[in-house]
Amino acid sequence: MNEKIPYPKNESQRLSVLDSYQIIDTQREEDFDGITRLASEICGTPIALITLLDERRQWFKSAIGLDIDGTPREHAFCAHTIVEHSGIMEIPDARADSKFAENPLVKGDPGIVFYAGVSLIGTEGMPLGTICVIDRIVRKLSPRQLDAMQILSKQVIAQMELRKKVRKLSEANLQLRETNEFIQRFATTAAHDLKNPLSSISMSAEMLVRHLQDKEDEKGIKLASTNLSSSKKLTQLVNDMLDYSLRPEILTKNHLQINLKDFLAKTISMISMPENVLIQIPQQDYAFRTSEIALQQIFINLLTNAVRYNDKDVCRIEISCQVGDGQTMFSVSDNGIGIPNDALEKIFSKNVTINESDCFNQSSTGIGLHTVRFLIEKLGGKISVESEISKGSRFSFTIRNTVK
Repeated sequence: MNEKIPYPKNESQRLSVLDSYQIIDTQREEDFDGITRLASEICGTPIALITLLDERRQWFKSAIGLDIDGTPREHAFCAHTIVEHSGIMEIPDARADSKFAENPLVKGDPGIVFYAGVSLIGTEGMPLGTICVIDRIVRKLSPRQLDAMQILSKQVIAQMELRKKVRKLSEANLQLRETNEFIQRFATTAAHDLKNPLSSISMSAEMLVRHLQDKEDEKGIKLASTNLSSSKKLTQLVNDMLDYSLRPEILTKNHLQINLKDFLAKTISMISMPENVLIQIPQQDYAFRTSEIALQQIFINLLTNAVRYNDKDVCRIEISCQVGDGQTMFSVSDNGIGIPNDALEKIFSKNVTINESDCFNQSSTGIGLHTVRFLIEKLGGKISVESEISKGSRFSFTIRNTVK
C-alpha cells in the first residue's frame, strides 16, 4: 500500500464489496449523470463527480465539468473522505490545507480550491467512493446543501443496488434459459430413446396375444393383454412428454375438458400399484379445464410418493376434489410414515430429500415435489401439506379453472 494514501481498516473487504457491483469501467449512464447534475445545481459548483475507489485509482462513474475518467488514488481527495468517521469532508480552500496544498490537482489542472464530498456507503457499511462537488474559488456549503448531498449519496447507492439486482436477475434468467434448453433437449432425446423399445414391447405383446389365442390360453391372454395395454398407455405418456419437450407452451395453453373419474382411472393405471394399495376417489364426476399432461404428472408423483413412503399393511389413499368459482381444489391423503414438521416447507425445494430411501429401499432424487409445485404454480395454483408422523400426510393444492 502507498503510505501517502489513507486506507480504511477493512480495505480488502471494502474492495470485495465494490467488486460485487461490477461497475468499475462501465459506460456513463443517465441515471447517474442526472444525480451529478443535480449536485452541481444544488451546490452551485462547476464540477460534480461520482467517484469509486479501487486499489490504485479513483474512477468517475459520472463527471460534470471534467473530461477525464479518473485520477491516481494518491491524488484523490475522495480517498480521504472515505476514511472520515462522519463520511463527510469539506475543504473550503485546499491551497491553505497542509494535506492538499501540494496536490497536483490543486497546483495544476483542474485547479481545485473548494471540495466537499460525501461517502457512498454500500452493503455492510463499506465506503465505496463519494459524490463530491468542486470549485475553483473559496466557498462553504450551507447545512441544507450538505443535507442534500447526503440524500444524493443514498440515491447513488440505490442506483448501484438496482443495477446489481438487474444484473443478477439477467444472469439468473440466462442460467434458467440454459437449464430449460438442456432439460428440453434431454426430454426430447429420452422420449425418442424410449419410443423404440416401447414399440417393440407393444408389437411383442400383440404377437403373444395372437399366439395364445390360438392355444386358447385364457390366463396367458389376460396377462399379455395387460402388458399390451400398459405399454400403449406408457407410449402415449412418452408421446405427450415428447410433445411437451418440443412445445413447452402447451403446458399453459393447451387446456382440455377433463372428467375427473376417467382422468383418475387413466392416471392410476399408469402406476404399478402393489396389491395392498386401496385408493378412494370422489364419487361425483367433476369436470373442469386444465392441462391434462401437467395434472397427470402432479397426480402420478403424489400417488407414487404415497405408496413409496407407506409402512402400513394396507396403504390407504384418498383423493378429494371440489370445483369452485375460478379454481379446482384437490387433496391427496395417505396413512403413510408422515413428514417431520421442520421439513414440511423444505420438501418442495429442489434436490431436497427427507428420507434416504423409501419402503422399497429406493433412493429419491429430490426433484419430484419441486416439479409438482412448479407445475401447480404454472397452472395458477398453490400447494400445501399437513402431516403427522406415523399417521400420514395430506397434500392440498389448487389449479385455476380455464375457459375455452
